Amino acid sequence: MDERALYRLMTWLSPSFPVGAFAYSHGIEWAVEDGRIIDIETLNGWISDVVEVGGGWSDAVLFSNAYDSGDDQNALLELNALACAMAPSSERYLEITAQGNAFVKAVLNAWVWDNAQAMCTTLKPDVAYPVIVAMAARGHGIEKDLALHAFIHASAANLVSAGVRLIPLGQSAGQHVMVKLEGAIESATKAASSADLSKVGGVAFLSDIAAMQHETQYTRLFRS
Repeated sequence: MDERALYRLMTWLSPSFPVGAFAYSHGIEWAVEDGRIIDIETLNGWISDVVEVGGGWSDAVLFSNAYDSGDDQNALLELNALACAMAPSSERYLEITAQGNAFVKAVLNAWVWDNAQAMCTTLKPDVAYPVIVAMAARGHGIEKDLALHAFIHASAANLVSAGVRLIPLGQSAGQHVMVKLEGAIESATKAASSADLSKVGGVAFLSDIAAMQHETQYTRLFRS
């Protein structure tokens, strides 16, 4: 394994990387308040759906196609526009673009690659998170499937962390959810790696509704 690739992925996708991932629950906060997520099993079921047939799946397909686009600025511009346009609510749009814009700022400050500035400038003013992470991974020569797997894992782990805080669950319970998600993450990685853009989309409608409901939720800890 390329240790440098692993180091970069662990850094970019860790909770300490300055994109504010910890502030987003992807609608889980509303689902907990509504009594739809109450324990390990319901949290696992919810996140599995997000990863396999929801927003997480679409992000994975967008990531894969952005990686394959290489230095084709027009293709990346179209992908970025699609990623932003597909956000089903204002908070989901914030989730994908605020993290994306923050990632751009961080990598241009410390993790630049050849033509990074020009490529990132093409996508402004709002850059979709899965698109820019894929661009950085390719720019640094990180193998696609490794980067894609790490991206999906980090996204799922962030949702588990949100559930642990909201239900609440203990940290050990959160790890049990991560164990249960291993198969879903592996399956999504394999499927998304070869999926074209016609596969973008999903049927996790309640997750989208939760994101919409969260916008007017009275008491909120998270931004989505």
